[in-house]
Amino acid sequence: MSEILSHLQMGFGVAVSWSNLAVALIGAFFGTLVGVLPGLGPINGVAMLIPIAFAMNLPPETALILLAAVYVGAEYGGRITAILINVPGEASAIMTTLDGYPLARRGLANVALSLSAFSAFCGALVSVIGIVILAPMLAKWALAFGPAEYFVLMVFAFCCLTSLLGDQPVKGAISAMLGLAIATVGVDANSGVYRYTFGSVHLFDGIDFVVVVIALFAVAELLEMLEKIVAGQNVEVESSGRKLFNLKELSFAKGTISRSSILGFIVGVLPGAGASVAAAVAYSNEKRMCESKDPADSQFGKGDLRGVAAPEAAATASAVGSFVPMLTLGVPGSGTTAVMMGALTLYNITPGPALFDTKPELVWGLIASLFIANVILFFMNVPMVRVFSKVLSVPGWLMVPGILSISYIGVYAINSGTFDLVMAAVLGGVGYLLRKAGVPMAPLVLGVVLGNMMEQNLRRALSITNGDLGILYASPVSLGLWIVSICVVVVPPLMRRIKKKQKREMAAQA
Repeated sequence: MSEILSHLQMGFGVAVSWSNLAVALIGAFFGTLVGVLPGLGPINGVAMLIPIAFAMNLPPETALILLAAVYVGAEYGGRITAILINVPGEASAIMTTLDGYPLARRGLANVALSLSAFSAFCGALVSVIGIVILAPMLAKWALAFGPAEYFVLMVFAFCCLTSLLGDQPVKGAISAMLGLAIATVGVDANSGVYRYTFGSVHLFDGIDFVVVVIALFAVAELLEMLEKIVAGQNVEVESSGRKLFNLKELSFAKGTISRSSILGFIVGVLPGAGASVAAAVAYSNEKRMCESKDPADSQFGKGDLRGVAAPEAAATASAVGSFVPMLTLGVPGSGTTAVMMGALTLYNITPGPALFDTKPELVWGLIASLFIANVILFFMNVPMVRVFSKVLSVPGWLMVPGILSISYIGVYAINSGTFDLVMAAVLGGVGYLLRKAGVPMAPLVLGVVLGNMMEQNLRRALSITNGDLGILYASPVSLGLWIVSICVVVVPPLMRRIKKKQKREMAAQA
């Protein structure tokens, strides 16, 4: 422990230099802007700054601090539009829309934004502490996950979706299957066969995730707003006098923040799992726990503060936790850390176990800067809560074209082609019709996120054993995940039936 503390002291010595502090501040601000703008995301934000950092001859530790601050800042920024206008700026913010947007419509935008910032800060803090204390051990544990284990992990994530389906599981299942269907469009990475492209070269690479998100959330939401405006209905929201959450609300959500932070860090350590999986699992876990205690008390999906705290704490904890496999194993924990590994190669630095000995100032400086960047982001975002919430006071006739313009700029930036714009319009119309039919959007989008990873890991696992399905439950890890997945599906409805039976018996006795 004394050795860890001495290394951490050295790391803070690196991180608090004026140049690195200035770089962290710039990265945090830029990352927040990247997260707010739909279509950019942390991967694009980090990729844009790599050539700039290299051209400026920044030292490797300074460059890595800059990129890490952008990464974490984008996770913070993605929640702002998710809560205010139901448009997630980042994939991990999808779950935040489920309760954040209803809270904003009730005039609690300030409360939701401030609580989400605090939850993200707590998640990052837990994750940084976890990196400092548990990084070597967790790196060895992550090695236990092969393709079969990752496939079962994706199955577990889909099983967690059952708690998001509410009282209409059929519609939720249809939504998830539509998402999986969208994920299969394009070139099969294993065989090179074109699937469901209908001869269009624009679909060879599949339907981009940004197009799906903006279509189903931004375009569909704006069509609903436009419908209300045309019908003469009021689309304005109540104003909130409070700037921050109060102690009662914090006490209400503190258990959720703690559990989701730990869960997010564990998921973040797994290479490739990502913040989206962490946010979905954390949200589902909290919703299930609430409904198992008292279904009548659950407000998830209608504006529950725990529905904002859970995904925000988990997503940020996962983003910070994804540095563990990158630094200790040389394996990217997420798409963004994969880009950051590419940045290190520009400096002839190879991430891996030897990095702790060869470049301790880089590793521990990065760990310390992750803590400092999150402190900067927290104190940067909380005072801006009232400014962010002013977006809701913009008249609907101005907000609709404004959001649509910004969203379409993000779509166009993907491939600089008009096909994506048309696809976003078509999918947005489909999303609008699905909403009118009561079909939830979250399972569909998560199906798109997880579908490709699920398919690739399944095929890799089966290729190892020439098609033997036994590999999917051969290891203790995969077997344990199968058991937990079955319990997630079976136990909640069983508990609800038992409680209903008990209530009927008590009513009959009365």
